Amino acid sequence: MTEHSTMNGAESLVRTLVAGGVDMCFSNPGTSEMHFVAGLDRVDGMGCVLCLFEGVATGAADGWARMTERPGLTLLHLGPGLGNGLANLHNAKKAGTPIVNIVGEHTTQHLAYDAPLTSDTEGVARPMSHWVHTGRSSLGIAADGAAAITAARTASAAGPGQIATLILPADTAWGPGGVPVEPLAPPARRKLDEAELIRAAEALRRGPETLLFLGADAVRADAMALAGAISAKTGAKLMGRTSLARLERGAGHVPLPRLPYPIDMSLDALKPFGTIILFGAPDPVAFFGYPGKPSRLAPDHAAIMPLADGTCDLLDALERLADLVGAKPADAVRASLKRPELPMGALTAESAAAAIGALLPEGAIIIDESITSGRFTGHLTAHAAPHDWLQITGGAIGIGPPLALGAAVACPERKVVNLQADGSAMYTLQALWSQARAGANVLTVIWSNRSYAILTGELMAVGASNPGRKALDMLSLDNPALDWVALAKGMGVPGLRAASAEDFITALREGLAHEGPFLIEALI
Repeated sequence: MTEHSTMNGAESLVRTLVAGGVDMCFSNPGTSEMHFVAGLDRVDGMGCVLCLFEGVATGAADGWARMTERPGLTLLHLGPGLGNGLANLHNAKKAGTPIVNIVGEHTTQHLAYDAPLTSDTEGVARPMSHWVHTGRSSLGIAADGAAAITAARTASAAGPGQIATLILPADTAWGPGGVPVEPLAPPARRKLDEAELIRAAEALRRGPETLLFLGADAVRADAMALAGAISAKTGAKLMGRTSLARLERGAGHVPLPRLPYPIDMSLDALKPFGTIILFGAPDPVAFFGYPGKPSRLAPDHAAIMPLADGTCDLLDALERLADLVGAKPADAVRASLKRPELPMGALTAESAAAAIGALLPEGAIIIDESITSGRFTGHLTAHAAPHDWLQITGGAIGIGPPLALGAAVACPERKVVNLQADGSAMYTLQALWSQARAGANVLTVIWSNRSYAILTGELMAVGASNPGRKALDMLSLDNPALDWVALAKGMGVPGLRAASAEDFITALREGLAHEGPFLIEALI
């Protein structure tokens, strides 16, 4: 009797996933997934992280995939469990992150009885998935898994991957399994026509009136070296979209200013440009619609040139563009190492950002889920030691702690620093427990302004002036105040509270030196 003849469908699926490089499972399982869970014991090579909420599992899979450049994996329980994870799948979809979701389902015969957890699981999956399939046979579930891997590794307009959701009825998991299947290679990303590149080169030669607007994986180090060289040679400007999935930055890297979030600032930032070349980024639009203000941010006089999205071979296109304009990577202007001075006195968002820029270790991974309090961090870390910067890409808050978990599991030798708004941290607080259990090397900095500060600004931006007590109470996290050090301790994570710049520097030094998760509540 061969090894394969004794395995069930779940084990054949696990073996297929591992062989396809999908080998870290962020899981919140239930009854229907128990044969898959048992299969994890029988198959070497699959790592597992238990998450206490499905939004933690999906956000962690996103962080893991952004850093490894391989599909992240979740194991979720039926339609309601998948539904709990949809917000961070939305963020992953906007980031172009490759993810495979395995979603358990009732047995085929049990679906007819409309049990309490029965739902339209495919219907739940479709809005946040590029590919959805329900397994029909235990003998074919390995092939279904291979197809899911191929779909996840297929580029989307947003970036190098897609969201693939494979629904696993329990009988396809416990029935006899077939031979594990090797995934097919994904379709090659499209190479741009020479004529498209020649038109773009002509626009770039117009110098400062032309903007190369970057996103997807055009902001990785090799691509940015070419983009920086093109900018230096032609005088054209570079700008990244507001939120980027993964930017390599700091000393030795080409600096990349990003489009500001506030609409008036973003309109001003784009006003000087007569031509905007979209390269891995969509036409820039405001996050929201505002009374009397445009949705599209480019000035009316600007010509929009949609050169390439994430389905294109962006690195190849930049190499050919550089040749057309006579630019070489050595021409690019790179950031020098220039740390801010350590601050003294009051603890503010700006002084805290200066301390982070001064002390950030080389190779750190910054997770950025902050807008109001994080507005200083970008420029105060621009000349810090080289690091990666991962952001919330879809605006669905609560991604920071799980994104940090996934990045830390992917890169255990690197320090992950999660710069986290207090309000959004409450969406996925459970990620701290998973960080503790996994020994994840994450330093979480909570910007504790005890409010949804971004919404206070939005209240004014949409013209809802003169808010009263009830309106302001809807935006406040005070009364009672959240005690983040106590919350972290309850999850198994040590922490400190900082009320002055000196306190924050002391806590930051301790947190950066600590092995495993640590939290700082910064009272700003």
